[in-house]
Amino acid sequence: MKVLKLSAQGLPQSWISLEQAVLHYAANEVRWEVGAQVAVFRGGHNAMTGEQSMIAVSSIIGTKGVPNINPFDLRPGLTNSKLFARDRNVCAYCGEEFEEGLLTREHIIPFAQNGKDHWMNVVTACRVCNHRKSHRTPEQARMPLLYTPYIPSLWEDFILCNRRILADQMEFLMVHLPKSSRLHA
Repeated sequence: MKVLKLSAQGLPQSWISLEQAVLHYAANEVRWEVGAQVAVFRGGHNAMTGEQSMIAVSSIIGTKGVPNINPFDLRPGLTNSKLFARDRNVCAYCGEEFEEGLLTREHIIPFAQNGKDHWMNVVTACRVCNHRKSHRTPEQARMPLLYTPYIPSLWEDFILCNRRILADQMEFLMVHLPKSSRLHA
């Protein structure tokens, strides 16, 4: 289970472990919290009062300090898992939905024609369509794209890089997605 760490201003910073979240609480760096309580850590007993120390961890925390992510400088890392999630496991050529193991990263302008490996030049394709298109452009192969590629936003990237998002975390992130996002249900 991961905790969504945000800046004090509410911008996503990272997915952190429960243990990392406890360190933020213990260092008094948690400025605010939302979402469900996901864990309680108990410590020692106070010698004077006999009271046991306790830290309750929420699923979403806003921490003090200056954000280390500028949303305007963000270029999310391109991985097959994130690409397939962005494109909802749908082949850009035949329009069929496939399991991840049957999909490939397809370069619109192929490497053989000086194409680059970046978000705006890749789409999800099934193995059959990828093989059929080969090292041609969609126009050369007479295989028009059914959707256009795009670079995911900061909010989309946080959804794409974590497969085990809690409901309240997903709700928080979904509110901030661009209206054009393919991640909307």
